[in-house]
Amino acid sequence: MSAGFSFTLHATDGTARTGVIQTTRGEIRTPAFMPVGTAATVKAMLPDSVRATGADILLGNTYHLMLRPGAERVARLGGLHKFMNWDRPILTDSGGFQVMSLASLRKMTEEGVTFSSHIDGSKRHLSPERSMEIQKLLGSDIVMAFDECPALPATDEAVAASMRLSMRWAQRSRDAFGDRPGHALFGIMQGGVTRGLREESAEALKAIGFDGYAVGGLAVGEGQEAMFGVLDYAPGLLPEDRPRYLMGVGKPDDIVGAVKRGIDMMDCVLPSRSGRTGQAWTRRGQVNLRNARHAEDTRPLDEACTCPACRGYSRAYLHHVVRANEMIAGMLLTWHNLHYFQEIMQGMRDAIAEARFEAWEAGFHTLRAEGDIAPL
Repeated sequence: MSAGFSFTLHATDGTARTGVIQTTRGEIRTPAFMPVGTAATVKAMLPDSVRATGADILLGNTYHLMLRPGAERVARLGGLHKFMNWDRPILTDSGGFQVMSLASLRKMTEEGVTFSSHIDGSKRHLSPERSMEIQKLLGSDIVMAFDECPALPATDEAVAASMRLSMRWAQRSRDAFGDRPGHALFGIMQGGVTRGLREESAEALKAIGFDGYAVGGLAVGEGQEAMFGVLDYAPGLLPEDRPRYLMGVGKPDDIVGAVKRGIDMMDCVLPSRSGRTGQAWTRRGQVNLRNARHAEDTRPLDEACTCPACRGYSRAYLHHVVRANEMIAGMLLTWHNLHYFQEIMQGMRDAIAEARFEAWEAGFHTLRAEGDIAPL
């Protein structure tokens, strides 16, 4: 494991785990949810506000930052931490998923991917070596190996070819990353929903050797049942003494189900994206503040929540600013959503440490099943 980076497992409850990832920029308590700062900002939030929700680490995006403002520029300006005023750990993804989902005119070869920018149509190239270079320029604490992420459904043949290409790219990423004390490199397991391919991918990654391991290629159209089917065995294929990261997940019940199955880290744009569209996530499920039933509701969004949106404002006010398209609507609802997601993580950490995860999970699902209570 890279110098200056370590993972200590503190407790398990079934296959759920809690521990601490130690980095040169501070501790990451696991299980951890990473807010997404795609373009060097968590939308609608100040860095101190993100930290106040309980976040220990943010995710930045290689694809977006290489296009704008450019990795070399960020490096000249002191690196991503200084640039965005966040002094705690940052994980950057490799850019592979965004090349698949956003870029046009993709041409993939053994060497890498050539594509057209979705911003201005300019021709760009990403390879394992270039992805490692960009993430080094950004100064990422946790770097992700470059991979190819096929959309599902896909044939076993296509998934197998993609996975094996990603494993060859994983070796090139490891070679290009080199020895960087204080910085960690994670490999990414692929293989779709086929167990044999997942096993082959896990063995290839372990043979290369990484500081942590991600379960990639999920939450790309396969549905929750199929995702949980993979997670029932995939984390157990990876080293117990390394962090396990599920990429791009997810909704609260996805997160709880993933932690139950042995996942340590997750990220998703959902809390901030929902906040900007008038959607709030609460203990009782999702609430749409655009709905007219909130127009004269003087209650807080969630009476048990201590975030600024719930402490200082009524549902009626939140409904008003959402319908009026005021900027404060996205700010308050994003803060609330991120606060709630971090509350879930803290609740699970405490429950695992105290060997009561099953009871905590049952209470979580019971409240959500009751639903949001309409005003009297």
